[in-house]
Amino acid sequence: MTESAYYLPLGENRYQPTQHTAGPWTPDAQHFGPPSALLARALEALPRERDSELARVTVEILGPAPLAELSVAARIERPGRSVELLVAELSAGERIVARASAWRVVRSDTREIANLPSGDWPKPEDCPAGTWPEGFLAGFVTSLDCREVSGGFDKLGPAAVWLRQRMVLVDGEEPTPLQRLFVVADSGNGVSNFLDPRRWWFINAELTVHLQREPVGEWIGLDAATTVGPRGIGTAASTLRDLEGPVGFGAQALMVRPR
Repeated sequence: MTESAYYLPLGENRYQPTQHTAGPWTPDAQHFGPPSALLARALEALPRERDSELARVTVEILGPAPLAELSVAARIERPGRSVELLVAELSAGERIVARASAWRVVRSDTREIANLPSGDWPKPEDCPAGTWPEGFLAGFVTSLDCREVSGGFDKLGPAAVWLRQRMVLVDGEEPTPLQRLFVVADSGNGVSNFLDPRRWWFINAELTVHLQREPVGEWIGLDAATTVGPRGIGTAASTLRDLEGPVGFGAQALMVRPR
């Protein structure tokens, strides 16, 4: 097993996950950051007739992603001159474990009216290193370099952190900034948790990311907060950024209940 990748390519769009994908709840299932990035990678690779980029990606988690061989398939579901609907599926054997849908929008020059907030953050190297809470298993969480702007994984409540994966997504490839974003976007509920993971489940059933521009660089920032209602349903909402500023928003629908 390589020590520097989440997945080993097996050819024909098949991939073997490494132990670096193992999730915090059970060692037998992956954290959905790497699978989400693998789906985003497949969406990125679909042919483009026009200069366009992804505006929204939703990953529906249909079941646990095992630490076993996975396959990925992607297609253009609805072509269009200005907007296209893309779909990608992640399978373990005959079982589809996740399905991603995405809207891809043709680029235009809107620099004159762009109104993305600035919201300057300290640089990652000026922030203290983060640590992980008791109750989270090693694997994916220890594959990330975490720097705390405010709060953090081991502190209850809303948090703002810089995250950078220590390894590539697929062995032999340099991950794109978009893939890096999806590796960490699924961590909004973990970053902003206010519950003891030894006593509570707070697991997301999906991840939706809206983008206003493509990210750049290796570091992705999450400014996250979790809200839980009275009947076991919650939402983790994140502002996503790179070193140049905000790039979009992430949200996760959560199943919350005692363990």
